[in-house]
Amino acid sequence: MKTTFTALYGPEAEGQQARYAVIRKGFEETFGDAAGARWFSAPGRTEIGGNHTDHNHGRVLTAAVNLDIAGLAKKTDTGIIRLRSAEYNRTDTVDTGDLAVQANENGSPSLIRGICARLKELGYAVGGFDCYTTNRVMKGSGLSSSAAFEILVVTVLSHLYNDDGIDPVTAAIVSQYAENVYFGKPSGLLDQMASSVAGFTAIDFKTPTQPVIEKVDFDFAGCGHALCVVDTGGSHANLTDEYAAIPAEMKRVAAFFGKEFLRDVREEDFYANLPAIRKAAGDRAVLRAMHFFSDDRLAAEEAKALRAGDFEAFRQMIRESGRSSFQRLQNVFAVVSPEEQGVTLALALTERVLGDRGAFRVHGGGFAGTIQAFVPLEMLEHYRAEMEKVFGPGSCHVLSVRQAGGTEVLF
Repeated sequence: MKTTFTALYGPEAEGQQARYAVIRKGFEETFGDAAGARWFSAPGRTEIGGNHTDHNHGRVLTAAVNLDIAGLAKKTDTGIIRLRSAEYNRTDTVDTGDLAVQANENGSPSLIRGICARLKELGYAVGGFDCYTTNRVMKGSGLSSSAAFEILVVTVLSHLYNDDGIDPVTAAIVSQYAENVYFGKPSGLLDQMASSVAGFTAIDFKTPTQPVIEKVDFDFAGCGHALCVVDTGGSHANLTDEYAAIPAEMKRVAAFFGKEFLRDVREEDFYANLPAIRKAAGDRAVLRAMHFFSDDRLAAEEAKALRAGDFEAFRQMIRESGRSSFQRLQNVFAVVSPEEQGVTLALALTERVLGDRGAFRVHGGGFAGTIQAFVPLEMLEHYRAEMEKVFGPGSCHVLSVRQAGGTEVLF
C-alpha cells in the first residue's frame, strides 16, 4: 500500500512535517546518507468491542487510529536489519541469516527475527535494511504499540523485498506469529489485524486464517461524541502472566466440552453445566467464559447498531461491555499489584463526570494502561480537564480513525 503524506495525516500534515524532519536527521546521524531511503508508517489501534474475545475465535469491533509509528528505511546488501527508535537509546540488530529462536532474546529484536522467519517460511524474501523510527503510539497504553511496530517491519520488508506483495491479512498473521512464538506473548489476532487492515472494522475470527472482515462506515463526531482514550500511566511490563491466564482459563472451560476454543461451545450448554464446570475449571474461569459469550455477541450487535445509525443502542452496549469486563473478565487491575488501580480509578472518575451520558470501558488488554470513553462533545473539555487533573497533562487523547494500515508514505 502507498499513501501520500497529506492524505495520511489530513489536518495533522503540517505538524507532522517537523516530526519527519527529526526522523531524517536521526537516520543520517545513525546510519549515514539517506539517499534512496523510503518512508513508512503503521497505525496504533483502538478496540471498540470484543474485549479478550479474539484469542478464543470470537468477534471484535476495532479501528486503526491516527497515532502511528513512522520510519525512514533504506535497503542494504548486508543481510543485517538495524532499527533504531528516537524513543530508545539503542539500535536493534538482527541477522537475517540466522532466524532461529534465540535463547534469552526478547523485545524488538525477537519480533523482527520472528517476522523474518515466518515470512521466509511462507516463501517471501527477506533481507537487510537500516531504519530510524519515531512512535506516537504510547507504550503500555492499550493502543498496541507492539502491533504497530510489527506491521511497520512487515510493511518495510513487503516494499523493499517483495514489491508490496504482502497483503494486510498475511501481514497481521505473520506479526501475531512473531509475538506468540518469538516474543512469547499468547496474544490473539485483533491488534495486528486492526493495525494492518485499518479503518473502522468488524472482524470475525471463527476461522483465524480466513477472518471475515467487514468495514463499518460511521462518524462518531456526527453523533455528537468524541472517541477518547485516557492513559492512566500504568505499565504493561511484567503482566504477561495476567494476560496469559485469560485465554488459558477460557480454554479450560472449552476443554470441559472437548473443544479448544469457547467459540465452538454453545452458550446454552455452558449455562446448563455450570455446577460441573465450576468444579473442573474454577469460578474465575466460569466468569471469564460468561464474559466471552456476552462480549462476543455484543461486538456483532454493536457493529449492527452503528450500520443502522442507532448510536443510542450502541452506547448502551458499550456500557454493558464495560460492566462485563469489570465484573466478569476482571482485567481492570492486576491481582499481584492491588495497590495500583489506575484503570479502575479512571473508570470510576469517568462515571462520576459523565453520569448517564456517554459510555466507557476498559481498553485493550487491561490490567494497566488506558480506558476508552465516548464523550458528548459539549462535555469534552470538562472531561479532559478532570482526567488530566488526576493522570497528568496530555493523558486524555482524542482519536480519529485512520483509513490506511501499514503503508509506504509518498511526498
